Amino acid sequence: MKLNVVVSLLLLLISTATCCPPSDLRALLAFRSALHEPYLGIFNSWTGQDCCHNWYGVSCDAVTHRVADINLRGESEDPIFERAHRTGYMTGRISPAICDLARLSALTIADWKGISGDIPKCITRLSFLRTIDLIGNQISGEIPNDIGRLNRLAVLNVADNRISGSIPKSLTNLSSLMHLDLRNNLITGLIPTDFGRLTMLSRALLSGNRITGRIPESLTKIYRLADVDLSGNQLYGTIPPSLGRMSVLATLNLDGNKISGEIPQTLMTSSVMNLNLSRNLLQGKIPEGFGPRSYFTVLDLSYNNLKGPIPSSISGASFIGHLDLSHNHLCGRIPVGSPFDHLEAASFMFNDCLCGKPLKACLKN
Repeated sequence: MKLNVVVSLLLLLISTATCCPPSDLRALLAFRSALHEPYLGIFNSWTGQDCCHNWYGVSCDAVTHRVADINLRGESEDPIFERAHRTGYMTGRISPAICDLARLSALTIADWKGISGDIPKCITRLSFLRTIDLIGNQISGEIPNDIGRLNRLAVLNVADNRISGSIPKSLTNLSSLMHLDLRNNLITGLIPTDFGRLTMLSRALLSGNRITGRIPESLTKIYRLADVDLSGNQLYGTIPPSLGRMSVLATLNLDGNKISGEIPQTLMTSSVMNLNLSRNLLQGKIPEGFGPRSYFTVLDLSYNNLKGPIPSSISGASFIGHLDLSHNHLCGRIPVGSPFDHLEAASFMFNDCLCGKPLKACLKN
């Protein structure tokens, strides 16, 4: 009899230990109650007392059995989407109850189109967070001011929302941050001058906002930075020549700003392969200095105030795929040979006096 009691107690302890704790269960249910998903039924599996098993989008730590990962994507190849023949749509808000999941390391609530409200400020007390991915909703309000407390955070993606306010100064404390995506929001103010403190950053995507001020020089000190997109803002001032000396920078999009001054010669022989400086206020000549190290899949300098001839050294570039020099004040003969032998007239239209193929022939002296 005593043996049966002991076995029963052991089984009870084991079953309890492998379930998520009641506090996590309550937090998840409160989180769910603030959301409405009418088409796919993704929350139908959120039943019973054990949120660690077969709850859609919820994963738990194998040792602690605490909720570690919430992964809810409105665009997915999961069978639940394939059967419905549609992408997801969800309304509601992100409940502050999410902050009671003390061991949460990844929060992904992405591409649901209708989720609104703000980012709960208490999220900054979730010290184990490594991923915040809220792309593709209608979330408004500001990025929490003390976001810099999350010293494990590697991914911060709030793109395609309605986030306003400025970039918090504390964001530069995120020493583990590798991917920053703030695209297509309503963010204003300056890029922090000490942005270069984000030494692990590889992608800085800030396009489609209302950010003003200058490109901070400290940004060019981030050794791992490979992708910079600051397009579609209100940046002014000149392009730091040190951008062209960055070791792994491959994409630099500065189009659609109010940037002035001359194009740094360093960019012509840099590691940058996708360079878009269009729709700015750039002046002076296109720099000489193209050579075997110049490899561009895209080189777009259109819609500026550039003058003078197309530099003859551009023919020495190892590769130029797409070139657009239209809508400037360039003048003179278009060089012959690569890459000009495969370009169309649209690449050179609306300049002052360019001539030669693919435009009209130059007048003979």
